[in-house]
Amino acid sequence: MSAKSPAQGDSRWPKDRLVLRSRRVRDEHLAAVLRGEEFLLFDGAMGTQLQARGLAAGELPELLCLTNPAEIREVHASYVSAGAEVVTTNTFGANAAKLGDAASVEHVFSAAVACAREAGARYVAADLGPTGQLLEPMGPLPFDDAYDLFAEQVRAADAAGADLFVIETMTDLAEAKAALLAVRENSDLPAFVTMTFGEDGRTFLGTTPEAAAVTLSSLGADAVGINCGLGPAAVAPLVKRMLPWASCPVMAQANAGLPHVVDGVTTYDVGPEEYAAAVADMLDAGVTVFGGCCGTTPEHISRERELLTGRMPAARHVHDSFAVSSAQAICSLDYGQVGVIGERINPTGKRLMKEALRSGDHDYVMNMAIEQGRAGAQILDVNAGLPEIDERAVMCQLVSELQGVSTLPLQIDAADPAVIEAAVRSYPGKALVNSTNGKAQTMADVLPIVKHYGCAVVGLTLDEDGIPATAEGRLAVARKIVRECEQLGIPRHDVVIDCLTMAASTDQTQPKAILDAIRLVKQELPGVRTVLGVSNVSFGLPFRPLVNGTFLAAAFSAGLDLAIINPCLTRMMDVVDSWRVLSGEDESAQYFVANYAERSDRSPAQALPVEKAAASSAAASAVTPATPAEPADPAARARELVLAGRKGPMPEVVAQVIAEHDPMYAINEVLIPALDVVGERFEKGVFFLPQLMASAEAAKAGFETIKAAVDASGQGDNVPEKGSIVVCTVHGDIHDIGKNIVRMLLENYGYNVIDLGRDVPPQVVVDAVVKDHVLLCGLSALMTATVPAMAETIELLRKEAPWCKVVVGGAVLNPEYAEMVGADFYAKDATETARIASEVLG
Repeated sequence: MSAKSPAQGDSRWPKDRLVLRSRRVRDEHLAAVLRGEEFLLFDGAMGTQLQARGLAAGELPELLCLTNPAEIREVHASYVSAGAEVVTTNTFGANAAKLGDAASVEHVFSAAVACAREAGARYVAADLGPTGQLLEPMGPLPFDDAYDLFAEQVRAADAAGADLFVIETMTDLAEAKAALLAVRENSDLPAFVTMTFGEDGRTFLGTTPEAAAVTLSSLGADAVGINCGLGPAAVAPLVKRMLPWASCPVMAQANAGLPHVVDGVTTYDVGPEEYAAAVADMLDAGVTVFGGCCGTTPEHISRERELLTGRMPAARHVHDSFAVSSAQAICSLDYGQVGVIGERINPTGKRLMKEALRSGDHDYVMNMAIEQGRAGAQILDVNAGLPEIDERAVMCQLVSELQGVSTLPLQIDAADPAVIEAAVRSYPGKALVNSTNGKAQTMADVLPIVKHYGCAVVGLTLDEDGIPATAEGRLAVARKIVRECEQLGIPRHDVVIDCLTMAASTDQTQPKAILDAIRLVKQELPGVRTVLGVSNVSFGLPFRPLVNGTFLAAAFSAGLDLAIINPCLTRMMDVVDSWRVLSGEDESAQYFVANYAERSDRSPAQALPVEKAAASSAAASAVTPATPAEPADPAARARELVLAGRKGPMPEVVAQVIAEHDPMYAINEVLIPALDVVGERFEKGVFFLPQLMASAEAAKAGFETIKAAVDASGQGDNVPEKGSIVVCTVHGDIHDIGKNIVRMLLENYGYNVIDLGRDVPPQVVVDAVVKDHVLLCGLSALMTATVPAMAETIELLRKEAPWCKVVVGGAVLNPEYAEMVGADFYAKDATETARIASEVLG
């Protein structure tokens, strides 16, 4: 398939947004901060100060910039007096979706920037908080719609005169990426980005500090870090994990400990001195931008100012490792380490994959991803290059769906630059782009995309003259690619050179030339990594696995870093695993011994079956992957489908379970136990929210099949109901992400969920509980300002519906808080809510 060049007039090509912008920096001090040479101090918690001044629960605090600017100025001024150089505008929730008809984004930002400027701040940081909605594929909000919400804020803040942006309290890496792109494409001001992590060291959606640092700093953030969620002692070890992976300054804005409600007032348990002690530890580690989040007062900021005065930033080491990332994990290679890219999601030469892409059978693709991950792949190649399908749309859909079944980073493999750009734009991580080459037009088309989106890139050693026959010729093309990358600001550790495997059957000089080229690239272009698609070398030969495995071992010896292979072929992974022992990467051969000790040295386990046919030598050596066979028992298959998050085959498999057993067996012995295992894996950090929700969707498909079968048989009355649960977000709180996830999981466990929505007055909750004599009510809150409304709701429930148990949850809640507001249970996540529902309702 030929690539479609931007020059050919593709209307989908967003040429303007790939233009490199230089930063507009207010003064030399801020410039030095961005270089990591000086410290910068932000302010503390606007929300806490407004609550102390009597902000009514449920009022949009951003509107105070219009209705009571003097109060906002006073808060800002108190932090300036304490020593803060940066004040953050009171615009955390000032997007069009949250403001509604109350005010325009432009008016709020204009007033908010004016309040901050009039308070005497040296720098005004325009605050961009989360949209309040889950992005696709887990929620209803498309990436482009989130981008548009942020872009409107960015343009308003820039026009109002802000000096920089702070994108804060992000838990979704895709949403953080949308906000950062909105800043970079609509303004030339600096952008700082902070994410919020839990005590388990991950965000709500499973992102690690390392993944956030790699993705956001590569994407062009001017500082990355952590805010909210935790106290300074808990933030310190997490922000230290960011330091080696961020190519920009790192910042920390912790909470002043845990919140407590005393006489209806929210207070925090970490005072200025204790806070400063934890900050000093982060200073010594290399963090250079500070401030505070919930509960931090001017006294906290004043103590931080004292710590920073007269000090110079500590030196820190930033990895120059090759690193790519998904939303949940990074794949990094230090020198001497080798990695595996799974090649199976590619229709080239694969009949079944072609059929799956043509028919839209993405479940086949998802299964291929799962199998390759189990077999040892560290990166998944994704290619949808068939001329008869909409490659751009299919590629984006695959990238989205893969997030629900795999945490592996992706290699976006396409010839069309528009396909590459569309896929990497919304991908919640740092992708590897496959590929560019030495042709001037191809580099002009692809490398600006790589730079703009902070990707790594594969460079093929071919140019206008074709593939050089010699190692020296391949090196010359590699030099050209690396030079173009460096001119654009793409670092060498993000460049992966493919010396292009050629078939030994047609030219036996080529394998040696390829190996020599790898050696030359590693010697002459230090810092650059190498990659090969290995299997081409054996084309046209019998017993291809032997040839491929031998060549792979030789390539590793020559300096190959990444092998594009089928990891489900045992012989290939045997070579990878044994090479890691011989190179010292598998320290003390721990992995090798654990996984190979029981295997015979005379006959390899899982011997690869070979199909034999007389039609051609290629057919005679075709290899069937040694992938795990699906269970023959329908019940076992259904359980596996839930665990894998594969909903496509679920109706057929569950129908088989019902035919062999009965509906209640399918519910109680198959689907519910499978969901329990999913919950256990989520609790252990093996599964994350995308996988949890994919599994829930698979179970939902099973439940729907059961319901349809029962209804058709007229036996619906024989299926017992598990009971009803009322859920809502409390009065004054418009955030419902967590509540929606809880609802979905409870429904998949078979409960009747009465969802009252968000911003629900206490009496409405009580009326719903009383109407159906509901035994369990779930209340959610994200903002500390709305916790009193939660307490009020529970108090009213005790009076009018004393039989009803109450479970509470949300980002600001903890067990102590739950006890203070009078709840019966605290649920830290959706799976805990399901366990509590089982305890209360059975």
